[in-house]
Amino acid sequence: MFGWRKKNSGAAAEGSYESDALIDLRSIEKAYQTEAGPFLALKGVDLKVVSGEFVAVVGKSGSGKSTLINMITGIDRPTQGEVVVRNTPIHTLTEGQMAEWRGRNMGIVFQFFQLLPTLTIAENIMLPMDFCNMYEPRERYDRALELLDLVEMKEHANKLPSAVSGGQQQRAAIARALANDPPIIVADEPTGNLDSNTADNVFRMFEKLVYDENKTILMVTHDNDLANRVARKLTIADGLILTDEILRADVGNSAAVAS
Repeated sequence: MFGWRKKNSGAAAEGSYESDALIDLRSIEKAYQTEAGPFLALKGVDLKVVSGEFVAVVGKSGSGKSTLINMITGIDRPTQGEVVVRNTPIHTLTEGQMAEWRGRNMGIVFQFFQLLPTLTIAENIMLPMDFCNMYEPRERYDRALELLDLVEMKEHANKLPSAVSGGQQQRAAIARALANDPPIIVADEPTGNLDSNTADNVFRMFEKLVYDENKTILMVTHDNDLANRVARKLTIADGLILTDEILRADVGNSAAVAS
């Protein structure tokens, strides 16, 4: 489907883009131009995440954690290095290819929900299916209802986002992230605007997705209590992965390389 396969078919056959990890970041650097000169947001980061891991990414503002997540989602491109996700070098894809690839392989949950206000909850969840032409058109509404049922929001399917609470909007956003059944969920401060009880409910929903549905979740968070409940925690400082901790010994999918 994507042009890189044909263009780099020889290299791929030799294994240059093959990886035993679901997510494989290789010597990632990201530089931004500022008025004061170049700013290096990431400094040669290596990271592997295997299928079924629940990883928290923590760090102070400006540490590089959002930049790291943007590399993995393809929202931004590295200045140097390679980003290989599901054996696809996403840093080589065009914007159009990236949008389609992301829609099929990755669900993203944002801090501010980003539901379209003029569409119903169900219509918001159907959007990724429409964009990527996933599922038959007649099946999409039923699938949206199934996902809303999963997050205990089915009775709100035909309401506008403004008619439900912030916690309910975040549940709907999680359902939307699952629309195309992606193996990877990336959540950027998903509980940042929620009260502690609602944040805990959202976290439990993530746990269910990892341990019952075998999803892989990377969660950026400022909530240390939540971060300490995952299987693996990455702490980022000054553009580097400072620590990479395995917190749950009962989770077998915790093979990693980080620097």
